[in-house]
Amino acid sequence: MSRKILVVDDETVLLDTISYNLEQSGYQVIRAADGLSALDAARRDIPDLVVLDIMLPGIDGLEVCRQLRRERTTATIPIIMLTAKGEEIDKVVGLEVGADDYITKPFGRRELLARVRALLRRVDYPAQEGGSQYATPVPAKNEQGNIPRRKDLTVGQLSIDQAGRIVTNHGQNVELQPKQFDLLTYLVRNRGTVLTRDQLLHHVWGYDYAGDTRTVDVHIRWLREKLEDEPANPKLIQTVRGVGYVFRG
Repeated sequence: MSRKILVVDDETVLLDTISYNLEQSGYQVIRAADGLSALDAARRDIPDLVVLDIMLPGIDGLEVCRQLRRERTTATIPIIMLTAKGEEIDKVVGLEVGADDYITKPFGRRELLARVRALLRRVDYPAQEGGSQYATPVPAKNEQGNIPRRKDLTVGQLSIDQAGRIVTNHGQNVELQPKQFDLLTYLVRNRGTVLTRDQLLHHVWGYDYAGDTRTVDVHIRWLREKLEDEPANPKLIQTVRGVGYVFRG
């Protein structure tokens, strides 16, 4: 069955163009031209991904994103936000309210499809026991070209069920958005290895990311708020100044 994608934009030409490109690539498209219609469609059809413009009549895209993240049935749906060129604040705020990625207008068909595929892709990485600082991160595939799959990763009180995409910490379930889960899994698999922001963008987001590295910083802060006893003094996910991040659990 093809994946369902909800596309939300009040510009008819852009809505038609995005929908056409997605449909030609085999996706099932649901359309909405305003915030209220988008919320109704998301609740009714539960799409696999949402492409969401920020500037919408009535309820804007940021509020749509906030509401989707609050509701249990839509909380983990990947969301790509569309922002106007040069509107840096829109990108940052979009990530803050729960978007997984953003695309700056104008954009091409290839970029759109690459972002969509990257968010829909669920990649498991082979485990690495320990690892030294500044080492090369674990490759996604083994020598046979296959992606090894393991069900659980456990570090101290933190447990990751990769098959079920479930995280528990101190025996309590931790609800994570898709990219938060992917980022945490990659950090844990490479524990002890310092990873640059560019490495994390490439390996977790699944392509050579054209945006700035604050995408990583925002997601790291979310993970700390959900996992650390003292987010301001993290013990699990630590910052290596001038380089990136390392999982020390």
